[in-house]
This record gives sequence, C-alpha cells and structure tokens, in this order.
Amino acid sequence: MIRPCPTPAVLAILLLLMISAIPPEGSAMPLSDSVRAADAALDRALDELVSMPGGPPGAIALVQRGASLTVHAAGVSELGSPGKPQKNEFIRVASIAKAFSGAVALALVNAGQLALNDSIGQSLPDLPAAWHAVTLRQLLGHTSGLPDFTQSPAFQKAVMASPLVAPSPSALLAFVADLPLNFTPGTQYRYSNSDNIAVGLMIEAVTAMRYADVLKTQVLEPLGLDRTSLPGGPELSLPFIHGYDFLDNGVPEDVSETLAAGWAWASGGIVSTPANLNRFMRAYVRGRLFDKRIRAAQRRWIPSAGSEPPGPGRNSAGLGLFRYRTRCGTVFGHTGNTFGFTQFAAARADGKRSVTVSISLQRTQKSKDWELAVFKALRVTEEQAVCAALAR
Repeated sequence: MIRPCPTPAVLAILLLLMISAIPPEGSAMPLSDSVRAADAALDRALDELVSMPGGPPGAIALVQRGASLTVHAAGVSELGSPGKPQKNEFIRVASIAKAFSGAVALALVNAGQLALNDSIGQSLPDLPAAWHAVTLRQLLGHTSGLPDFTQSPAFQKAVMASPLVAPSPSALLAFVADLPLNFTPGTQYRYSNSDNIAVGLMIEAVTAMRYADVLKTQVLEPLGLDRTSLPGGPELSLPFIHGYDFLDNGVPEDVSETLAAGWAWASGGIVSTPANLNRFMRAYVRGRLFDKRIRAAQRRWIPSAGSEPPGPGRNSAGLGLFRYRTRCGTVFGHTGNTFGFTQFAAARADGKRSVTVSISLQRTQKSKDWELAVFKALRVTEEQAVCAALAR
C-alpha cells in the first residue's frame, strides 16, 4: 500500500518534537537510579572522612562519565574560611608526578628520541657505574634496584636545614650514590623515588632541554593543561587548597608551602588542579601521547605491586601506571602523598570514565593508630569514587 507523504506542516511539527527531546548544550542527561545511588554514597563517604577524628579538613572528588563531570566536595578549602574545595584550585599532586614523567618519557620513546632499553650509562655516564645497566623500562616500572633518596638520613637532614630552597635535580641522587643497588635490576619490584629523578635526568640528556620545558611541550601544551606546572620553590599560586598536618597536641598546621617542590622534582613536585589532573589522567590512560605498541609495553603488569600509597582494590604495576581492580571494575592511574596532601587519579582503559580524589592531609598505609584509620577510610572513599565513575 502506498502511504501518503507527510505534508510540510506535519514535517515541521515532527521536527519541533525531535528538537524538544534533545537536551540543551551543556546539560546533563537524566541519571539512572544506580548512578544517583553511587553519587550519594560518594558524598556520604567524603562527609564521613572529613568528620572522623584526625580526618582531613577538606576533600574533593571529581567523577567524569563521558562528557558529564560532577564535583563532590566536603569540608573546607582552608580552615577558617567557609568555602569547600574547588576543582580549579591548585594542589600538589605528589607522586602522581611520576605519571607525568612517565608520559614525557613514553612520548619521547614514541618519537624515537628514547628507547625503553636505553640505559643510564648511555645517557648519564656520571652516575655510579653500578647503575649504568639500569634501563628506562626498569626505572619506569620500579624494578631498577636504585635506593630511594628520600629514605637517606643525609637527605632528610638536608631538607630540615633548607626546606624552602632545594638543590639541583642531579644532587638528589647524590644522597644515595654511595649505596649499593637494592637488588639486581629487573629481578624485583620496589617503589623508589630515585627512579623518576633518573628518568627526568635522562629526558634532559637526550633533549638538551630542562625537564620542565620538555614536560610543557610534550604533555602540558598538547593536553591543554594550562593550570599545571613544575615549580622549584614552595609557593602555590592562588587560589589553592590548603594542606595540613596535625601537631602533637592535635592542632592542625598549614603545611601547604613549607617545602620547596624541587626536593621532589620529577618524582613529586608538580602542581596542578583537580580538574587538570582529571583531564591529564583521561588522556594518559587512553594513550593519547603514544601509540598502541608503547601502550602495550606500558601495561605488562607486575601483580600485587602497588603505588605509594596503595590505591583502591588490588594493585598491579606497569610503566608509570598502576592497575586498580576494584569491586566495581578496573581503572588505571596513580596515587601520591606529600606534606599536606594525598592524591588518587584514575580512568577506565578508554579514558571515557575517570575519577580524582584529593584530600588536604598526608596519610599512607604506614600511618599508625588513628592516622591509619583515616587512610583506611580514604581507600574506601577512593573505591566508592571509582564505583561512581563506572556506574550506569
């Protein structure tokens, strides 16, 4: 049977009905019951975290599902002020800086300026001879055996003597240059801050540029990270989320600007914002800066090898990246902690769903008593944030 064609008037009505069904630009699609429940559970977890004894003054989590970004915050950005932490306030990303140095190194591998099997001896012959066979792959995967300079009593004494002025990056490794390797390179896994200092120095050697400049050209500019930088001093640009520590009498002390970023450099000195950190991790995890071949090499996992502090779920280590298998699904990212801050950022393999969690207090699995209770609550919160990001 031949059906008559709709008249122009009918077509106009149908078009109007179709347009009215399209959400306006920038609006969120209706949320499912499971998504609303996961978001509400995350809000409760953040509230409980900042309310518990010894909890952080402030906490913020960003959850992105596709183009939809939601901000969950509890507590305050600064004690004495009413405002909650904000997504565009500056933070110290701590050891998530290792993901940034991993991104720079792998981008250079992609460009043919570095290779994963390049050794310290090739790029940095002035470093101890015992280190010369260590490769870029082993440094990025924390299987190098290099002793951790932050554990050196000489380093700790130097920090106490000059917290606001750091030495040159190469001087950081001098604190452990006389120590033997912890193990034969490639035979064990041990998280070491020295690894990413060596990565940064290798990057400088092959590019003849400062690491901060290579970071900018290879990662920050391509990804549009205009609020991320690698400073040398202790200052944070305004506005920033204030980081705290508790004195022996239980009084919180603002430690946001008590240590120069240069003391951690490529291993932990980057300053960013929750929004920029989320943007970076989405791009980094999906491999936007390098090809599939390099991404496959990055994701040869070492089971039960965690970041520091551990992330949620079961942790495994790759190259400048960790896998977190949680009760709600698997994400990839990094954690970090430094004076005043503890961080977690991760994304699904395709980068389309992501999460960042930042608190204004340093807590790790090595904490004791009530401090450990805060860290355990933080891990619960991180996992709930992952559940919110992956909820449908």
